[in-house]
Amino acid sequence: MEDCIFCKIVRGEIPARKIHEDEDTLAFLDIHPVAPVHFLLIPKQHIESLSETDSAHQQLLGKMMWLAPRLAAAQGCQDGFRAIINNGRIGGQEVPHLHIHIIGGKNRLPAMIRYD
Repeated sequence: MEDCIFCKIVRGEIPARKIHEDEDTLAFLDIHPVAPVHFLLIPKQHIESLSETDSAHQQLLGKMMWLAPRLAAAQGCQDGFRAIINNGRIGGQEVPHLHIHIIGGKNRLPAMIRYD
């Protein structure tokens, strides 16, 4: 997508503090971190949300889940981290491009959001 901020980062049109890049994925530091370690892991292919995936995305999704703990450990989160995928507007997704928030680096992370 032309207007997608994450697609612009993938294309190099917007700078990002990259911590990992391969042919399928990109990981970069969040510009508004909520913990000492907070980065995003995205597919380079534009996929709007987790709900927009299908069986053709299984290998990519598996790769992203496999990468998450390895990248977290490389950023200093050997003792644990949180991996969050917000899905859709109601689910708190702010950028319409699939991404995983990897958050850690302190003893107690904020509690999960409660929906009443």
